[in-house]
Amino acid sequence: MNTHYDVIIIGGGPSGATAATILADHGHKVLVLERGKFPRHHIGESLMPNTYWTFKRLGVLDKMKASNFTVKESVQFVSPSGKDSAPFFFPDWDPAEWTYTWQVERARFDHMMLDNAREHGAEVTEQANVREVLFEGDRAVGVRAVIGGTAREIRSKVVVDASGQSGIISRQLKLRYGDEKLKNAAIYSYYKGALRDSGRNAGATLVIATPEPGGWFWFIPLSDGITSIGVVAPPNYLYNGRGDDPGAILDEEIANCPGMARRLENAERVAKIYTTADFSYRSKRCSGDGWILIGDAFGFLDPLYSSGVMLALKSGELGADAVHEALAAGDTSSAKLGTFGPAVAEGMQRIRMLVYAYYDPNFRMGAFVREFPQYKNHITRILIGDVFNDEVAEVFGVMKDRIALPESIALEAAGAGSAAAG
Repeated sequence: MNTHYDVIIIGGGPSGATAATILADHGHKVLVLERGKFPRHHIGESLMPNTYWTFKRLGVLDKMKASNFTVKESVQFVSPSGKDSAPFFFPDWDPAEWTYTWQVERARFDHMMLDNAREHGAEVTEQANVREVLFEGDRAVGVRAVIGGTAREIRSKVVVDASGQSGIISRQLKLRYGDEKLKNAAIYSYYKGALRDSGRNAGATLVIATPEPGGWFWFIPLSDGITSIGVVAPPNYLYNGRGDDPGAILDEEIANCPGMARRLENAERVAKIYTTADFSYRSKRCSGDGWILIGDAFGFLDPLYSSGVMLALKSGELGADAVHEALAAGDTSSAKLGTFGPAVAEGMQRIRMLVYAYYDPNFRMGAFVREFPQYKNHITRILIGDVFNDEVAEVFGVMKDRIALPESIALEAAGAGSAAAG
């Protein structure tokens, strides 16, 4: 390992691997420091079709097609009583190859993405624990990390924080704020033998509302007959007065949810119980002098619409383009590096508004589409991940006449947070 690089990327998940591949393709000297050892478990298995274009650019599209990942071409909503809505079939909006996507086992998928970055010339070091980002004044100049039990200081022209929810820079500079209305928790596991639909909807992600307002299940069909099942709800409901056995809570929630109970009637759990917090948040800034934030290090949205990997890949791609342009210009200022931020923030905001709509007790997706069929394609495009196109935002004008939706929060300019804040 050298002591100086053009770019250090903290984290080898989908956003970090994407940025590393693109920057290495441009000929930059790139070091990825990944805390874990791949393959490793991770939640967030359902992709959005808009990932197709990033996969194509990264050179992994053929690997995805050759895999045995479950093909996904729809999302379907199920009411608290167990009534199924009409599926949102992505190819009905555009019957092209790119509107099909996959349900992935993240251990395999993330490993493939990181290996692809290696194949494209990025240097990858796993089990590297980045303790802090080094600053000279307000400029990031490298990292301090423990690698193989040895503390190292490694310098770079740009630091890309792709450290996920750890959010090394945003925590160091106190840039993160939470969404007070999207504070949920999840309990999940994996089942074999769950009842799936047939035909086009066999690989669909199902969003199944619980009888308790504000809660829902995900149903994600994976390969080899395994289905990812998880319940999401406010933590004060999930855990308050219900003991300390999350498996028992999950079983109770399944039994009480008609749309889920019938699908798991003949299924068996084949993995341990996992728990996680699904607190939505975003950073006040996406960049500073010598650094950027991408993926979950920049922001995390409620997993309702499975937007996590799509936003990780897109922010990794757009962030890498901004870093390349900054390095080529010899200008790694916050203003130059942060040119990608407004597009990513706006894409997140559009998904966030649709998340708010779902949680509003006065809103039902099926009823809305029946009343306003002209907007079904707008919603389908958001579910596809086509959130960077201004046309899709038209649907929110109608929704705002009926329910409360969140306002956009602008990115702060450079200087609003500083290295001294840490």
